[in-house]
Amino acid sequence: MTATVAYEDLPTLVGTEFGPSRWIEVTQDQVNMFADATEDHQWIHTDPERAKDGPFGGPIAHGFLTLSLLIPLWVDLLDVQGVTTKVNYGLDKVRFVSPVPVGSRVRATAAIAEVTEVKGGWQLTVDVTIETEGGTKPAVVARSLQRFYA
Repeated sequence: MTATVAYEDLPTLVGTEFGPSRWIEVTQDQVNMFADATEDHQWIHTDPERAKDGPFGGPIAHGFLTLSLLIPLWVDLLDVQGVTTKVNYGLDKVRFVSPVPVGSRVRATAAIAEVTEVKGGWQLTVDVTIETEGGTKPAVVARSLQRFYA
């Protein structure tokens, strides 16, 4: 469920946890399109028949594909009202902890670690975990930097 927060309340969010987000299914079509976009056609991602005999028993999503799902998942978690611009400023740390099998679903939770004033706005340092449905370990853990300008 999406939490709605006013821009002027951003500094009060330190320590606040959000989530979980909705589930998003990772499909073979997504994996193939991501492979085309990034020119990463490693068989473990794009060849389901060969991947059946691989280390994961089937094809898995690229780590960076799973990471890119952070954007729609983050939008599910927090809506900041009264802003003119929202910027994905980058990442401080990312770990791909466990593979995401094609056909599985992922969702995210997040916690605000810091809120820092930047010229014209606020930067949120967000600790994000992306999990796979039924998984025993997170798929991705990341520290994301999000900026909001009024």
